[in-house]
Amino acid sequence: MTAVTVVEETPAPAAPAVEALAPESALPPDRPRRIGGVSRSGVLSLCGAAASGFCVSVLLFGQLAPFSGGLGFTVTTYVAFLAIYAVLTGLEEDGQAVRDRVMTVVLWTAATLLFSALFLVVGFTAWRGREALSHGNFFTQDMQASGPLDPLTHGGIAHAMLGTLTMTAIALAITVPLGLACAVYLNQIPGRFSRFVRTIVEAMTALPSIVAGLMVYATWILGLGMQKSGLAAGFAISVMMLPIVIRAADVVLRLVPGTLTEAAEALGAPRWRTVWHVILPTARSGLATAVILGTARGIGETSPVLLTAGFTAALNADPTSGPMVSLPLAVFNFVKSPEPAMIARGFGAAAVLMALVLVLFVIARVIGGRGPGHQTKRQARRTARASRRDVARFDELHAPGLSLFAPTTAPAAPTATGEND
Repeated sequence: MTAVTVVEETPAPAAPAVEALAPESALPPDRPRRIGGVSRSGVLSLCGAAASGFCVSVLLFGQLAPFSGGLGFTVTTYVAFLAIYAVLTGLEEDGQAVRDRVMTVVLWTAATLLFSALFLVVGFTAWRGREALSHGNFFTQDMQASGPLDPLTHGGIAHAMLGTLTMTAIALAITVPLGLACAVYLNQIPGRFSRFVRTIVEAMTALPSIVAGLMVYATWILGLGMQKSGLAAGFAISVMMLPIVIRAADVVLRLVPGTLTEAAEALGAPRWRTVWHVILPTARSGLATAVILGTARGIGETSPVLLTAGFTAALNADPTSGPMVSLPLAVFNFVKSPEPAMIARGFGAAAVLMALVLVLFVIARVIGGRGPGHQTKRQARRTARASRRDVARFDELHAPGLSLFAPTTAPAAPTATGEND
């Protein structure tokens, strides 16, 4: 017999697969896109787009189309500037970068217009009232013995400043506790009645100021027989401030993280303690802003003050009797006079009113402090001192002689043989 030898054929080695991707050395290196900062190409694109937009408007308004008007020229220039700037940016960047650059220009333009308008209003008012503001008697005298023909060295707005401060203090004393309490109620006790209250508050936000003045005039003066006074004006101003404070405070309280409330309740704190020690301190900065928004709304009211407080040129420090005037009402009375001195007094009073609002805003920010998670140097030192006191107290509790788990009787000393007695 002959042996048959079976020879297995081994498969031929497969050919190396062709790599679908190019080697890393052939790929261009990744370069992160620059988000902020100023680049040479960006500045050149911005200036070129601005010049091109201006030239396009000159051609349209002067040669190609029968357009006219300064506002139309400005709008056309700005639209052409944005379009050309997007095209120039698209030559170097992708679509996302183009949208980012264009929106950045739009936002910067809006911010510039806003601050320009604010500077124009403040600067124009201060410039027109500079003649009255330069005299010291303008802040210390009233207009009882002065008339429209008297120079600026006679008379002042002391009566209006005192009236504004008095009415605003009365309105704040009414609005702050009621507004914050109502905002806490809307935030912490949801239900049908809270939705009804929120609807009423939103409706009162659009309440005309003359209606608030008429309501207080009809109830307080005509109904109860009281006389016109700063107290009645404070009531009318509080009606205007209350919905603003409630809505702003409600929005701020909604931003407090729910985990803080849950943690306080998990530790066994009742609802009122959670609100008083957790929610309100966390939202303190925002609540101060809400109060300032309401104060800015009420401090500039004129018609409710005229209906409820009347008008007087003399200084009246008693808010419960006699008419009292505010700065907005004094401004209205001064500027309607044709005499230049009275007009200067009116613009000076308006500048003082703006300065008063700024001072109240600064005071509220100081009282409100910083936002949650941010401490001043004084607060940081106070927290560090409290932490050191806590560490010392814990060390005393864990001392050998004061330990809660220490035995009541000390162990006996060992004898010579090593055993206890």
